[in-house]
Amino acid sequence: MSVLLDTSILVFAAARPERLSDTVRTVLSDPGRGWFSVASVWEIAIKARLGRKDFQFDGQRMRLGFLAAGWRELEIRAEHAITAAGLPLHHRDPFDRMLVGQAKFEGMELMTSDSTLARYGDWVRLI
Repeated sequence: MSVLLDTSILVFAAARPERLSDTVRTVLSDPGRGWFSVASVWEIAIKARLGRKDFQFDGQRMRLGFLAAGWRELEIRAEHAITAAGLPLHHRDPFDRMLVGQAKFEGMELMTSDSTLARYGDWVRLI
């Protein structure tokens, strides 16, 4: 199954790969299985611009690094937005809701460490 990685996992993969679990490392080492969302790149760029200390990254450099590592990029489509808008309000962060909506619509598994997102069901994998 294809795996969509949430933003925090992407940040750890780029900045602190030693903190990733073996499960995440296995996904990341399997070319074509790991996906990242344009929503995550957008979130990283916005939070970096706002001066968040935990997001001091260049979104473009991270994107190019993800692609160079063999991860696949998932664009945002209207169907993703519609799916995200129809989700229960378990989580109010629009970036996370978009990731859940994308995973659900695409039949992917969203890999996250956010226990609140796990409330969305089978397409979310809590690590």
